[in-house]
Order: sequence, then C-alpha cells, then structure tokens
Amino acid sequence: MKTETAGSPSRDSDGENHSLPESYQTVAVPHAKAGFWRQWMAFSGPAILISVGYMDPGNWGTDLAGGARFKYGLLWVVALASFMAVILQVISARLGVATGKDLAQCSRDFYPRWMRWPNWITMEIAVIATDLAESLGSAVALNLLFNIPISWAIVITAFDVVLLLSLQGMGMRMIEAVVGVFVLTIGVCYGIEIFVLPQTQPVFTEMAGAIVRPDLRQAGMMVVAIGMIGATVMPHNLYLHSSIVQTRAYPRTDRGRASAIRYATVDSTVSLMLAFFINASILILSAASFYGTQYAYVADISDAYQLLTPVLGAGMASTFFAVALLASGQNSTLTGTLAGQIVMEGFLNLRFPGWLRRLVTRLIAIIPAVIVTAIYGGRGTGELLVLSQVILSLQLSFAVVPLVMFTSDKAKMGRFVNPLWLSILAWTVTAVIVALNGYLLTQTVIGWIM
Repeated sequence: MKTETAGSPSRDSDGENHSLPESYQTVAVPHAKAGFWRQWMAFSGPAILISVGYMDPGNWGTDLAGGARFKYGLLWVVALASFMAVILQVISARLGVATGKDLAQCSRDFYPRWMRWPNWITMEIAVIATDLAESLGSAVALNLLFNIPISWAIVITAFDVVLLLSLQGMGMRMIEAVVGVFVLTIGVCYGIEIFVLPQTQPVFTEMAGAIVRPDLRQAGMMVVAIGMIGATVMPHNLYLHSSIVQTRAYPRTDRGRASAIRYATVDSTVSLMLAFFINASILILSAASFYGTQYAYVADISDAYQLLTPVLGAGMASTFFAVALLASGQNSTLTGTLAGQIVMEGFLNLRFPGWLRRLVTRLIAIIPAVIVTAIYGGRGTGELLVLSQVILSLQLSFAVVPLVMFTSDKAKMGRFVNPLWLSILAWTVTAVIVALNGYLLTQTVIGWIM
C-alpha cells in the first residue's frame, strides 16, 4: 500500500521510494506462458514515449537542411543516429529494470553528495531547454495553421498542463495511447506527402544506395551531419526510459527482470525504427521539394511551410507539414514533463504536485520566448530554437556518461550488467556523441561571436 505526504516521496509498504510512484507497477503483464505477442503488447509503450524525443521540433531543422542541400546523401547519418539511440535507450531501460531505480535516483545514490547538486542543476537546465524547444515548435505550428501571432501562440502552449494532468489521472496506458496517436498522425501526414502527392516522387533505389554508402565528400556535408547526430539523443529521454519501464508489473525476480529487459529491448528497437522512418521522411520531403531549386538553402521550419505548397503545387502540402509539427510539439511536451518530474524527484527525493512542477517549468521556458519573439518576431523564434539545442548539447554528457558507467558496473547491475560487446558499443556511441556535441557547441558559439 502506498502512503504519501505533501513534499515527500511516495512509499510502498516495503519502505522503498519508487520512480513515478503513482504509475509504478500499474500496467498488468500476462504470465510468461501467455506467449510472445501478448507479452510484447503488455510491455510495449514506454519506448513510443521515448521515440518522440527523436522526432521533436529541435530535430526538424537539420533534417530539412540535409534534404534540401544534399538530397538523399545524408540518409545514412539518420540511420546511424537511430542506431546510436537504440543502444543508449536499451541500456537505459536495462538500468531501470535491473536496479529498480531511474537514472536520477542512481545518480543520487551512487554519486557523492558534492556531485549530486551540480548534476541535478544541469539536468533541470536540460529539461527547461527541452521545454523551450517543444513550446516553440507547437507555437510555430499554431502560428502557421491559424495565423495566431507567435507571442500569443507561445502563451497558449502553457495551458497544455491541463491536458497532461487529465491524462496522468487516467493512467500510464492512456498517456501511451495519446502519444501513439500523435506519432501516428505525424507518420500519416508524411506518408501522404511522400507516397500520395504525385509531385514528390522519391527515388527508392537512390535512397537505399545513400543508406548503405556513406558519403561526406560534398562541401558542407560534415557540418550538417554533425548537427544531425549531435541533436539525436535528448538527455531527458535517458532519465525517462529508466523510469517508465518500471510501470510494468512484471515479477521482481531474476527471471522476471530478464524477461522485462528482453521485451524492453524489442520495444526500443521497434519504436526507434519508427522514429528513424519519420526523420528520414522529413529529409526525403525536403529533398523532393527543395533540392536543386532556388530554395535549397531553406532557412527554417516556417520557410519550409511557406514554400511547400507553391513548390509542390499541392494545396494541402503545407497543412500536413504544420499538423505534423503540432503533433510533434505536443508529444514532446507530454514526455518532457514526465522527465522533469523524474529528475526532480529522483535527485532531491522530494515530490511536488504535478501541476506546480509543470507550471513552473513551462513559465521559465516561455517567458524568454515571449520576450524575444515580441521584439524580434519569427527570426527570434528560430534563434531560440537553435539556442535550446546548444544547451541540450552542453548537458548531454552529464546524462550519457553516468548511464554507461552504472550499467557497466557489475556491483550495481548484478547479473544484468552490460555484456562486454554492449559496453564497448555504448562507450563508443558515448564518445562519438559527446565529441560531436562539443564540436557543434564550439562552432555555434564561434558563429555567434563572429
């Protein structure tokens, strides 16, 4: 039985503090004899929440630029980034199942106190930066669809707290279902634009060749490729995944944990492959619309929206694009909020009302956004979106390095420690992502100075 007091973490009768206590072990799992498909359906869901972090508004700019400037030439980068994401999300889920703690709780318990506070502060900054990108993406979509002034559109996004609180009261499965519908909406919009509109006409043999034959020979390819990979892993996703896998009521035994890890791996792989197809679709649509035209250097999301209809000659092309953007922003809002709750509760061992946590985070994010857009308009929105991605790049190592360290430590993971091959892959992915994010951050700062 759970007991809870204001300002304190929720506890079960075993005396342990659990991540997202209101959702802990709330999703029933059938007996192992029920068969693969019934088991998989019960375990599927957490990774679909994770996948939205790989198709959020912050990723759209690099995908649009890659397609417009190099056609299908950087599709292999999208595939590589997705592979890196699968590795990190698999070990994130592994951490949550094996230890019974999320990444924030592990950082609190395994690190000395002097490291806990700086790590928590950096992650709070990352959550706010993520929230900024999400609110800007949704606001741009509202502006494009309904011609609402961008400043007012940003204010409107603050009220999605009501949606989140309503969904949380209905349970984790409802949140997963709503996010799944948003992901399906994005997929359908891009499916129509690529496969139904006759003006796009993607060349599938050329796309397949681009995926299997890496190429960075064209001028400017390296910079865009680094941007794609550097924007791949969102720090909050690693905290989120290690928590929400614990919503499944699997037996807390070695056999039950092994089964949970197996199905979480399948769930992560399938969901992140879906994210790959959506990111690839953004690049393909950009390639079909802008490559080889005077719009090859399309500046940002708003430019792409304005140009899709006249370039393709299809009246609904821009609308589908904006609807997908709105779904992406709302999706990321839901998952980002859950991650913020996990970070605060995990590091500080304190619990605050969900509406208060959500409102404070969103206000911190939208106040500078409203001020900048009121002064500089749409151009300021684009620059804020870039700034949010730079901040996330700076914070990434504070999440990735502890994750790989903990999951490679047998004393913490027991029999579920990463096998050697997985540790090598995880450390390689970590080194590549941290190095590329550092390079991207440096180049962005130099660009601002110059």
